[in-house]
Amino acid sequence: MSAKVVIVGGGVIGSSIAYFLRATDPTMGVTVIERDPSYARSSSALSAASIRQQFSTPLSIQMSLYGIEFLRDIGERLAVDGHKPSIDLHEGGYLFLATPSGEATLRENHALQTRLGADIALLAPDVLKQKFPWLNVDDIAAGAYGVSGEGWFDGYGLVQALRKKAQALGARYVAADVNGVELDGRKVTHVLASNGERYACDTLVNAAGAWARRVAEMMGIDIPVYARRRSIFNVSSPARLANSPLLIDPTGVYFRPEGTTYITGTSPGEANDPNDLPLDEVDHTLFDEVIWPTLAHRVPGFEALRVEHCWSGYYEYNVFDHNAIIGYHPAIENCVFANGYSGHGLQQGPATGRGVSELIIGGKYASLDLSSLSWDRVLENRPIVEKNVV
Repeated sequence: MSAKVVIVGGGVIGSSIAYFLRATDPTMGVTVIERDPSYARSSSALSAASIRQQFSTPLSIQMSLYGIEFLRDIGERLAVDGHKPSIDLHEGGYLFLATPSGEATLRENHALQTRLGADIALLAPDVLKQKFPWLNVDDIAAGAYGVSGEGWFDGYGLVQALRKKAQALGARYVAADVNGVELDGRKVTHVLASNGERYACDTLVNAAGAWARRVAEMMGIDIPVYARRRSIFNVSSPARLANSPLLIDPTGVYFRPEGTTYITGTSPGEANDPNDLPLDEVDHTLFDEVIWPTLAHRVPGFEALRVEHCWSGYYEYNVFDHNAIIGYHPAIENCVFANGYSGHGLQQGPATGRGVSELIIGGKYASLDLSSLSWDRVLENRPIVEKNVV
């Protein structure tokens, strides 16, 4: 083995990095330490699993453009022994709605997205009503609709496909927690696992998702990433919404089809969004007081709704600016961070895996420059402002 890389976290970010490392350099030793190989509490498996290009920053758009390219070709890319995985990718599009107060921002974002190659249509209220006759557009000034390249998929299936392909390429997965690290000056030399083993490493990757903060603290680093609970509700309704996209209401409430039912949710207000809430609880008050009234207003047919199932998952939430932190920290010269995706990890996982593998193997980004997501902006207090936070 030419080098040893230890990745903490085997979700979509960690497994994507493992896959790209071994696919690029088969001589590299790659060990992934994953505390929960069932992924029962993994953000990757518990999310609403969607992809969009409708961001307001160029890099996020470009990362997701690569993401959809990767997902479309997943059967060929991640085939193992002739078996081609499927993630049931459905390009049903996002539909961002704007009231008059948000129309200028929507148009500005649309101009940037289309300039970078995203297939987004800007629709007037009458066109929206014609295309989606079940939609209430009385208070809507415009909508931005992903004609192609946006939609939803099987998040758990993506994680499993990446993991199995990485293993087939020679990456080793260890079912354990990380209890600590050994340091020699500004370098991590070993990772200490709960199975009693010490794993030597030339490079450590922190891809621990909602638990990234704990791993960073082992190296004396304060990362502004916290576990923020998000509740998701699967609802049924007698309403049948033809050609329903993943709709983002101006309030932030979203819904999308899931077979004959719908998945819906929203982020709570900052005052009601503490860190590390238990995952085995669901915010039913948020549904009753915010989500359901909003859905009934936007889609009159949703006045009759029934919650069939609900669950909670964690956002690995970057409280600094809601964008990922990717790259080395100046205090530790051989640790790469890939944390804080704030709900965008599944769609930005392929671009992250490719970029981090380039950084580790070649010392720089070769395909898409992710350097604007580095620690520099955090340490220098230069937040990236993303206007389309969901």
